[in-house]
Amino acid sequence: MPPTEPPFSPPGALAGQGRLVLGIETSCDETAAAIVRRSADGRAEILSNTVLSQIEEHQAFGGVVPEIAARAHVEALDGIIRAALADAKVTLSDVGAVAATVGPGLVGGLLVGAMTGKAIASARGLPFVAVNHLEGHALSPRLSDAVTYPYLLLLVSGGHSQILLVRGLGDYERWGTTIDDALGEAFDKTAKLLELPHPGGPNVEKMAAAGDAKRFSLPRPMKGEERLDFSFSGLKTALRLVAEAHAPLSDQDVADLCAAFQLAAAETVADRIRRALKRFRAVFPDLDEPVLGVAGGVGANLAIRAALTAECEAAGARLVAPPLDLCSDNGAMIAYAGLERLEAGLTDPRDVAVRSRWPLDEKSAPLVGHGRRGAKA
Repeated sequence: MPPTEPPFSPPGALAGQGRLVLGIETSCDETAAAIVRRSADGRAEILSNTVLSQIEEHQAFGGVVPEIAARAHVEALDGIIRAALADAKVTLSDVGAVAATVGPGLVGGLLVGAMTGKAIASARGLPFVAVNHLEGHALSPRLSDAVTYPYLLLLVSGGHSQILLVRGLGDYERWGTTIDDALGEAFDKTAKLLELPHPGGPNVEKMAAAGDAKRFSLPRPMKGEERLDFSFSGLKTALRLVAEAHAPLSDQDVADLCAAFQLAAAETVADRIRRALKRFRAVFPDLDEPVLGVAGGVGANLAIRAALTAECEAAGARLVAPPLDLCSDNGAMIAYAGLERLEAGLTDPRDVAVRSRWPLDEKSAPLVGHGRRGAKA
């Protein structure tokens, strides 16, 4: 049987400051660990945030290979945790709780992080918190900017494209999701089609900077529809047809195609968010300045950030885009999600299982294709 969970001590338990939480993230191809605490003024404080990317390991395959990712986590995680402790200038004896991602994600990687986190918690007699990776992203605006509930969230990554109402901790309502490809996946597939290296999204953005976004006309899927869902497979197909029609492609052709794709994606997202902000205003008419948070790796794309900024300014809302290192997968967001759950008195037993699919809003019906993954993962 798992050991009895130690009671949680509220902020102030460690040397007059908040309890130190070790966060572990291994859901995909980043091995990450961080130390976070609640400071005396009530804000979250990141003491360290160490991330090791596996880009080189997967580059030859044009995408993440689950077996390679899991082995890389096994080899790297202990060292990453030691580095996070050293960066924070603390030891495991100072840590008051352990939080680890248990889903959604690649099962092999999740097992590495979850088992390591459970082992540390068991050996030290500490509370263990099983964190939903998506909740880590969802709470990032509170970690970086101390945003108060409720707020609107755009979650855009390689596996997810969702618009969520964040009412409170554990209280999420999905307003929109993708019915096919996630936006990050569409960026990656565009890069692969145009023979750009992995990771696709950053390389598409880099090429787009030298391109003419108006040269090629691409569709804006779902634009104008009242429903808040996304669709990117048609945009991806349209780009492929244009690329085939202009083959062989010059470097300038590739740059122009990247620019056209990025503009179409940004304008599509902007249209969805314009309607979401209007709905948010209707649900919460008394809020003086609604907040739109953006999270996930695609949230680091500057063209998409610019489009979101313009929509928020027009709607009298505030865009909260965490620093780039908090948009992609990281341990700090997992540690912070663990901290919030601890402060709410929520811990998990040692036998909690990892979950490859784990929706934030378990009440919303799944959609087809990758929209189904977006709803159930």
